[in-house]
Amino acid sequence: MEKDDHSDGSPKYDVEQPRASSVAGIPAEEMEGLTLYEKKCVLINREIDNNGMGKYQWYIWCLCGFGYLLDLLWAQAFGLVLSPLEQELGFPGNQSGNISVAFSSGLTAGAFVWGVLVDIVGRKWAFNLTCLISAAFGLGLGGCNSYPAFLIVTAFVGFGIGGNIPIDTTICLEFIPQNRRFLLALLSLFQPIGVVICSAIAYGYIPNYSCSPNFSESDPLPSCNLVAAGEACCTRTSNMGWRYLMFTLGAITLGVFLLRFAVFNFKESPKFLVYRGYDDKALEVLQHIAKTNKRPCGVTKEDFDALTSDQDSTVSRTDLLGAGKAQLQTSAKEKIMIELSRYKMLFNGWQMTRLTILVWLTYICDFWGFTLAGTYLPTVLAIKNGAISLSLKFTYRSYVAIYTPGIVGVLLGGLMYALPRVGRKWTMVFSSGMMGVSIFVFSAVNSEASNIGLNVMEYFFQSMFNAVLYGWTPEVFPAPIRGTACGLASFWGRLFGIIAPLTAQSLIPHEGLRDDPLAVNRILYLAGGITLGCVLTVTLLPGKKLGSQSM
Repeated sequence: MEKDDHSDGSPKYDVEQPRASSVAGIPAEEMEGLTLYEKKCVLINREIDNNGMGKYQWYIWCLCGFGYLLDLLWAQAFGLVLSPLEQELGFPGNQSGNISVAFSSGLTAGAFVWGVLVDIVGRKWAFNLTCLISAAFGLGLGGCNSYPAFLIVTAFVGFGIGGNIPIDTTICLEFIPQNRRFLLALLSLFQPIGVVICSAIAYGYIPNYSCSPNFSESDPLPSCNLVAAGEACCTRTSNMGWRYLMFTLGAITLGVFLLRFAVFNFKESPKFLVYRGYDDKALEVLQHIAKTNKRPCGVTKEDFDALTSDQDSTVSRTDLLGAGKAQLQTSAKEKIMIELSRYKMLFNGWQMTRLTILVWLTYICDFWGFTLAGTYLPTVLAIKNGAISLSLKFTYRSYVAIYTPGIVGVLLGGLMYALPRVGRKWTMVFSSGMMGVSIFVFSAVNSEASNIGLNVMEYFFQSMFNAVLYGWTPEVFPAPIRGTACGLASFWGRLFGIIAPLTAQSLIPHEGLRDDPLAVNRILYLAGGITLGCVLTVTLLPGKKLGSQSM
């Protein structure tokens, strides 16, 4: 127990007269009734707040933002390469959803594994390894020559990417000041930027380096896997556009890894270290942050010692869960049981149980809708444009115009996030409703203006919704289970992201969407209807935010 390490007569925290030290500005009532771990978090929060948005905080925010960028950079890529990939490799149209299933399976496993590991092994290793895995397998995608190989490598890319958002939101929350929490929502700025970058690269590669790329053509070149030798077909050398895209995205992902691992000296989260019983290391991190920001550190070892010897403290969560030094005395089996016991905190009372379940349902509906949109909307748009004699090059150029306004959607979401009278909840209700409506209207009309305008509307409100959802989620769960809570929410969303394309492809004939206009509408109805489920789940969320200090 920590009590044995701090019985040296250290001065207790004087509730009546605060100490004249770096923590003297913390009101006594702010510490009253808190566990030892929570009191240390108050000190850490105050020190992080005193740093403001210094150089270290901006580095963290940008590097976490790059994780968001990679998330949709890759998700968008698979929708953009679907048509040339199908044409070259020759798989039937009703198996096109397998790409999204493979990617979503990797995302699901990644969200769960990395979300849990980030609370066990720490933020630092998870922060770096996710990008390394994504980069290695992303580069390998461009070399795949068969559909099964492409699916397997895609799943491993998803496994790396799946940990990005739960890890990045957790890290960013624990390093930025509390009065800048709206920057959590603004991390989503990087997602539409990633989509635009991917779309711009695809525009340069795919229309120019693909076989018979126009959807308005009645007889595109068949796959060489489906015709006899010597017949005209879509060869690898004439269809390199999608491969160039994969190689480029893999190189971008590798660059992000090098920035995180080699260029920036990222330190472990102080709250994670304190929770594990490493107060000295936590202080070293706080001193490093202060040094980077060119200011003195306001927390000392004596401050932590004074809290530890405070007899009025409730038993700390560190002691209750056996973390830190106390955990050294336990067996491997007991350590596993201790880690599993953290999950009980997700269902600690009716309010927390209600919050946890509704957050899971919100992620399920959200991921279902935008997985279908990301997988099939590029193909649907190409089909609709082909029907009115618009070239594929025009369609790929349109993607840039469609996704760029998503940046404005994120900015608006961040603004609404910070407005007390609107706040997180009603911003999410409004944006999810508009997202579903835009998909339904898109199914009913087909013109150049509506195809661009309604897709702009869908992605604008999708960006607004996700900006608020991803920023809000880590705020309402305490630090000991923050990564786990975000990872589990993402896990459930990713899991239903697997089910979504499996359900959708059952609505597609063997020949593919191109030969069945009714199948196009069925896909859109499915995406729009499930997306509207977010309106209900968010409306039922507790109105009062749980936790004021994000412990």
